[in-house]
Amino acid sequence: MSATDTQAGANSLRSGPDGRGRFGIFGGRFVAETLMPLLLELDAAYRAAQADPEFQRELDFYLKDYVGRPSPLWLARRMTEQLGGAKIYMKREELNHTGSHKLNNVMGQILLARRMGRTRIVAETGAGQHGVATATVCALFGMKCAIYMGATDVERQKPNVFRMRLLGAEVIPVTAGAGTLKDAMNEAMRDWVTNVHDTYFLVGTVAGPHPYPQMVRDFQSVIGVETREQIMAAEGRLPDAIVAAIGGGSNAMGIFHPFLDDLEVKLIGVEAAGCGLDSGRTAASIERGKPGVLHGNRTYLLQDEDGQITEAHSISAGLDYPGVGPEHSWLSDIGRAEYVGATDQEALDAFQLCTRTEGIIPALESAHAIAYAAKLAPTMGKDQIIVVNISGRGDKDIFTVAEHLGVKL
Repeated sequence: MSATDTQAGANSLRSGPDGRGRFGIFGGRFVAETLMPLLLELDAAYRAAQADPEFQRELDFYLKDYVGRPSPLWLARRMTEQLGGAKIYMKREELNHTGSHKLNNVMGQILLARRMGRTRIVAETGAGQHGVATATVCALFGMKCAIYMGATDVERQKPNVFRMRLLGAEVIPVTAGAGTLKDAMNEAMRDWVTNVHDTYFLVGTVAGPHPYPQMVRDFQSVIGVETREQIMAAEGRLPDAIVAAIGGGSNAMGIFHPFLDDLEVKLIGVEAAGCGLDSGRTAASIERGKPGVLHGNRTYLLQDEDGQITEAHSISAGLDYPGVGPEHSWLSDIGRAEYVGATDQEALDAFQLCTRTEGIIPALESAHAIAYAAKLAPTMGKDQIIVVNISGRGDKDIFTVAEHLGVKL
């Protein structure tokens, strides 16, 4: 990613957010007065870093030699043959160091935190991928690290909890609420407010108060920038559709953003439908939510009739969040991106399809995107192209998958 890759003209769909951190009616800073000085300081520091070529040179160095970029773009031949229809390419973010796309953003923010003179990092995590990435860079740069994780997720993502502790991080189980990502984010924000003198809050997705949604998007846009170059080299043209899973939405926004002005490229976000969109046990915030305010930004949220946030459900801990990044809410409302659902069972089926046809074990998050691509491909011509973002590897999910398949490990 270079500075020019994140810049766009005033009439571009890539030009947001506005000066108040908003994408249409979404985004902004809905926080307590005590947090405003911190967010304004962060915004100023990020803008200064963007304007400093040395910051980009340092980030490029770590992305290449530590993260392992660029990640490959893989033509999934056997899956394409089995499904029929469009060619399916996979953007292999699971091959990054630590096994997911999360390290792209974490590397950018840890360099920013060092520029700001912070020595302690707090973060929230759901599936543990963001937590592992954060613990990794804290080990790399010798910084203190506290990771808040819902107690439910601590139990279902034990391998990642062990990795974080091996890396020297303090993993703090959160028992409030349902013990999932929403509750972990609440506690991480409380820690940040209490320890502002030395602590940086390292957000893992394109949500939260401005400038986090923009900043995380910019750092993750390296995925889409590479995809554009790689598909042009492989096929000589842009894809017909790009498909990515949506929880908070960082992997999807990363691959979508460099294509927002290419209106011939269909952008499809796949939310976790859980037990079904109308089952009452879902995490599909756009498809079954309505606008509201949570964690400092206005966006689509799962709510009851009184406006209270309801618990989300997904087999995937990383998608088990009752909201979505504000830029996704805006893209949905203006019709630039389409948002659909995939159920737990469809994700499990796609997990096995990908494993057996391509020899790639995807994260359950990514399996939601594969599930929709498997429906879409047969409806398209053989000369058409789909790119699916494989946001993470599925090693962490084998216990969950085994349990659902009735296998005792």
